[in-house]
Amino acid sequence: MTLGRAPNAEDSCLKNHQQPPAGESLSTLPTFIDSSDQEKGGSFVSKREANSDERDSGPESDTIQDLSDSPDDEGVKCEDGLARQPSAATTVIDFPEGGLQGWLVVFGSFCAMISVFGLINSAAVFESYFSTHQLVNHSASEIGWIFSLYLFIVFFVGIQVGPIFDRHGARLLVAVGSLLVVLSLMLLSLSKTYYQIMLTYSVLGGLGGALLNCPAYGSITHFFHVRRGLATGVATISGGIGGIVFPIMLRYTLPSIGFPWSCRILGFIMLGLAVPANLFIKTRLKPKISQDKPKISSLLPDFSGFRDLRYAFSAIGIFFMEWGLFMPLTYIVSYAAAHGQDATESYLLLSYLNAGSVLGRVLPGLFADRIGRFNVVIITISLCVILVLAMWLPAAMSKSVLIGYAVLFGFASGSNLGLVPVCLGQLCDARQFGRYYSTAMMVASFGTLSSVPIGGALLEKGSAETGWRAVIIFSGLSYFVALACYTSARVLAVGFNPRVKF
Repeated sequence: MTLGRAPNAEDSCLKNHQQPPAGESLSTLPTFIDSSDQEKGGSFVSKREANSDERDSGPESDTIQDLSDSPDDEGVKCEDGLARQPSAATTVIDFPEGGLQGWLVVFGSFCAMISVFGLINSAAVFESYFSTHQLVNHSASEIGWIFSLYLFIVFFVGIQVGPIFDRHGARLLVAVGSLLVVLSLMLLSLSKTYYQIMLTYSVLGGLGGALLNCPAYGSITHFFHVRRGLATGVATISGGIGGIVFPIMLRYTLPSIGFPWSCRILGFIMLGLAVPANLFIKTRLKPKISQDKPKISSLLPDFSGFRDLRYAFSAIGIFFMEWGLFMPLTYIVSYAAAHGQDATESYLLLSYLNAGSVLGRVLPGLFADRIGRFNVVIITISLCVILVLAMWLPAAMSKSVLIGYAVLFGFASGSNLGLVPVCLGQLCDARQFGRYYSTAMMVASFGTLSSVPIGGALLEKGSAETGWRAVIIFSGLSYFVALACYTSARVLAVGFNPRVKF
């Protein structure tokens, strides 16, 4: 078959082509090649299960052909003049693109992600409750460190979790992570002081989230390539669903049965979700181990990806995206309460935001598979900039504007979160996704660590209204820098032509 220029991909770099069998047209060949398929970590071809006439009738093939020693695989040059790094391997990987097992993996990832992101998407409820109860004598900046440290640990510890996942799979990581998440909520129910909440919610919960996060995303890359945006979007709606259900639940349980039993109920919910997560999250591709390095090196963090400027700009973009995201995600409830809305009614704003996020994680993922993952994420980051500065900034006392902003921002920001791992996966071999993803999220972890405390510090400067204005402008500018980073990564990859699929 001929691997030539794919539709919507003007700058594909392809070598060592074979001719299609006689009588078979290119349009019927079960191949997928576009501008994202020739990457620094190796090129790969995804074959759809529906067009698997050449496969055996037995179980799905896990065969991976490594052609890394080919003398023709050096010095690849694209038509747009972008000098690609020589490929470490030219790989042909057969992806199921679905099937019962593939979608069960997506369901298992869905359950695991609720435990991580459903909880953090409810952070505004905890922040508002802590500030008026256990931590009433602590500043907004001090309380902010609780939530920032949680996500910092999730992403920073992940830099070691990623290589372990690539090398040994998901089983042990998911089992221990699930146990730690449940244990953190049970111990949080007994916490009354600042350091107790920090240790249980932030440290213990963050470690559990770190062990769940990378396997939840990484397992999907073992089963999907062409439809990876859709599959990842379906899994990541879990964070939005958790962010809808948990605030509504806490709105009723906190006043009626109190904080301890509210946390225990959350813990039992996480315990139930741990069952399908442990049963269904799995891998299928054999680890990719460098032949010129000892095996232990495959378990160590790897920063070599930053030599690819596309990857470097993408990782830095996530950092600024985290800065922009966690201002509204953490402070929107307190903002509404400070502008005349009832505190418990303000909890619903978080549910509206996460309801928008559910749609934002699926629909853009579906379109991203068709028109390009980077193309769509650039559009949705642009939308975040507009919404923060044009709707949240002038919202003030308007309840209807705040609700509209929450829903629309949830849609736009949800698509950012769902597409980030898919965009990173475009820049590496599927068998090295854990390493690349966790390294990029390590960079982002410093954004999550500092974002909420920066917001708390801004709120304490000047009058109350000045502080809120500073928080909103900071969020909008952070998203603008993230937009510049992702635009730069795309330009480096395929140039300025907006019609190129990437």
